[in-house]
Amino acid sequence: MEWWKLLILIIGSYLIGNIFFARIISRAKKYDISKSGSGNPGTMNMLRNLGFSIGLLTLVLDMLKGVIPALAGFFMFGGYQGGTNAYIGLFVGGLSALVGNIFPVFYRFKGGKGAAVVYGMYCVAQPWLGLIVFVCGFFYLLVFDYASLLSFCMITTFTIYEAYSLGIMSGSGNIIISFLLFAIFCLVWFAHRNNIFRLLIGKENRVNFKEKIFKHKNKKISKQEIAEIKQKEIG
Repeated sequence: MEWWKLLILIIGSYLIGNIFFARIISRAKKYDISKSGSGNPGTMNMLRNLGFSIGLLTLVLDMLKGVIPALAGFFMFGGYQGGTNAYIGLFVGGLSALVGNIFPVFYRFKGGKGAAVVYGMYCVAQPWLGLIVFVCGFFYLLVFDYASLLSFCMITTFTIYEAYSLGIMSGSGNIIISFLLFAIFCLVWFAHRNNIFRLLIGKENRVNFKEKIFKHKNKKISKQEIAEIKQKEIG
């Protein structure tokens, strides 16, 4: 693998990870998502505070932060004919974007949790599994209110499946890919450490997904409603 290509991939992917669409969208709506709810500039906090359509838009855009670096890494190092090097490039791109999302230099290294970024990366590696996980996750949120559990299950499922499909679990996989998968897995869990603590003490943030879809699906949030949301959070 050419070192200069790897360096470009790492830097470019890290900078992509520094883009926070939640902040951009919320500012366009005259709303500061970093001071609302959990304060996390991510999908679920956007959904809780600004509704289903805004949450879905944030999810798609954040996924692209994982999709674009993963695709770039995959094709920079051979694509479908690149073999192991192509997958190393894919996961290097994804990991770099994840680091940029969790530790963004432009936001004093205080970023998001990276679940959507990793989901986008894994959708490149395993598109059919990505579709299955999305459908299962949708129905999960219709029944359960704890979105953080979905993130844990999603990342764990993808990591185990990818490790199995690449032969890592049988001991025949590439050691570099093994390290990259392990690093991605650990980083996401580390970023969710506060969620884990709140789950253990029964104070985790909840989201009424059904209400957001069926009661506010076509409802636009007015400036007055935004002011009311802020007033509730202050109170």
